Amino acid sequence: MKRFFLKKYCQGLFVCAMALCVSASFTACGIEDEDEPQQEQPETPGTPEEPEQPVAPEQPDRPPLPITIPSFAKGADVSWLTQLEAEGMKYFNEKGVEEECMSLLKNDYDINSIRLRVWVNPTDGYNNIADVMKKAQRAAELGLSLMIDFHFSDTWADPGNQTVPKAWAGLKPADMADAIKQHVTEMMTALANEEIAPAWVQIGNETSQGMLFESGKMKDQDAGEFPRYLNAGYDAVKAISPETKVIVHLPNGHDSGLYRWFFDLVNKNGGKYDIIGMSLYPESDTWPVQTLEEQVDKCMANISDMKARYGKEVMLCEIGFHYTRGTEAYRVIRRIIDERDLETLNGIFYWEPEAPAHYNGGYDKGCVENGRFNDALKAFKPTR
Repeated sequence: MKRFFLKKYCQGLFVCAMALCVSASFTACGIEDEDEPQQEQPETPGTPEEPEQPVAPEQPDRPPLPITIPSFAKGADVSWLTQLEAEGMKYFNEKGVEEECMSLLKNDYDINSIRLRVWVNPTDGYNNIADVMKKAQRAAELGLSLMIDFHFSDTWADPGNQTVPKAWAGLKPADMADAIKQHVTEMMTALANEEIAPAWVQIGNETSQGMLFESGKMKDQDAGEFPRYLNAGYDAVKAISPETKVIVHLPNGHDSGLYRWFFDLVNKNGGKYDIIGMSLYPESDTWPVQTLEEQVDKCMANISDMKARYGKEVMLCEIGFHYTRGTEAYRVIRRIIDERDLETLNGIFYWEPEAPAHYNGGYDKGCVENGRFNDALKAFKPTR
């Protein structure tokens, strides 16, 4: 009897062992015993299932827009134009017929380029990005090349005034550089969205002591944060329009010592730029003629020196004369054009020629009277 039960017990162990082996084999092959069905849990009231979020298609990179850069820019800064028009200013061509200002400049004086300044948050709205776009679109429709002049201020930026925009006050240098990048990117993107690519962009206006004082101020052999700020703007321009040329612009084009000190220091500190920009405002209403000629001589010598010393192209981004001195202005501009080194000086821009006498609290270097331009701009017309 004991043997019988022992035999049965061993058989039972054998069957259990075989069952375990078979179960292990099925599990190894990915076949599992079915779990007992579980009761569905009711959804919590008021908690609907979140729909799957659609995946946005990848946006292709926008190809750079083509840029037309004239062999020699014959330009005008007309940044006051929308404001003047709103105040009722009208312009008349050489036949005495009223004509839109940019069209008139192109048709009567062979102007091929327009320069427009950009302010960050001006109190009256003129020269902000939206206002600049209105003028830039008009220039583009006429086939005119475009220069954008960033002041990085809410108002005028010049050698003695480089005031930080109110919205940027108190920013640390890294954050200031980021604000520059964002501002430049916003302007460049607005232009690109309208298929406008500026031929030139100025990073700062008349920055002979730097910009965005005090952190961006230059003194002696201290470049301050100016190179950082310059490069932030340069990189932002090139990210959207790689072929656009970046300008660093100083006043007093006749002052060789200023230009050598400034660009030696900027280059030493890794500043990036493509063109050296100059301003020249000979005070022909007070200086004798020979002094005027000396100023022009010095400016032209400085232009040649900049090319030889730094290997950069040069542009006269601003030139102007008293509105009563149209004949002298014509002579000086014509001389610069005729005597220039063709591979060095690439353009001249008359500053606000459309401004009437005494405009904006006393500006007298426009070249228009009673809506008609004087002889100054005739210097840009082809000579026969």
